[in-house]
Amino acid sequence: MGFSFNGTTSQSMGLATRITTENRMPDLRNNTVTMPGHEGVFDFGETVGERKIQISCFIPPGKSDANFLDLKDEIVSWLNPDNGLCPLILDKEPGRVYSARLNEGFSFDKAVRNSCTFDLVFLCPDPYAYAATDETFTSSAAGTATISRSLGNAYSLPVYSLKGVIPSGTGTYITITTNGSELKIIGSLASGETLVIDSALMTAKVVDANGNTLRNGLPLLSELNFPTLNVGANTVTVAVSDNTVTFTELEISARSRWR
Repeated sequence: MGFSFNGTTSQSMGLATRITTENRMPDLRNNTVTMPGHEGVFDFGETVGERKIQISCFIPPGKSDANFLDLKDEIVSWLNPDNGLCPLILDKEPGRVYSARLNEGFSFDKAVRNSCTFDLVFLCPDPYAYAATDETFTSSAAGTATISRSLGNAYSLPVYSLKGVIPSGTGTYITITTNGSELKIIGSLASGETLVIDSALMTAKVVDANGNTLRNGLPLLSELNFPTLNVGANTVTVAVSDNTVTFTELEISARSRWR
């Protein structure tokens, strides 16, 4: 089993690797409250915690003293946590990407001459694996459409990109209703501008045709009701307030993910 981290594969580093423990379900944080005189606890559900991925590595023998030292230096540089969160892809989970960094230091344990083993623990603050090549859906006419997510096994926090013209004023708007949950966009939005709504970051921005940010898009949202997408079928309805509003296109990046 190999892996890729920050664009470099374990095979290209000359490593043999294996995962001995597969943490398919990250640790859970139980949200409970105790009260004097009450037996047990009050349960307010659970929250998924961070994910930790443990990988055992082996440097096979056959290198000179100088090459062996150089390789260990390269490994330390490659895995440097100062680089921040980097893409981590496991060969046994093709098409899925984690965002990870080292959780703790590691040591090289000598096996035979100029060979060693070492164990890595990667921390994924976001416990989900995301699709390396995601699904995108586009609608260019107002009305109701059904979009079906085929990737992932958990609800997703998509990115909606809306193009159109909305004059200023609270009486003119475009609504996007996702699985019965309505998001109202009020003006102003001009031709050539795109409103980008990011449910994961819970933010919005207006960009130009080149993707350059023009201004904060949150004031265009009548309320902070960010959409989510279920696995499988989702119903999305686009409607305009009147004929002074033009709807051009809605592009949805699913941001499909696996628990």
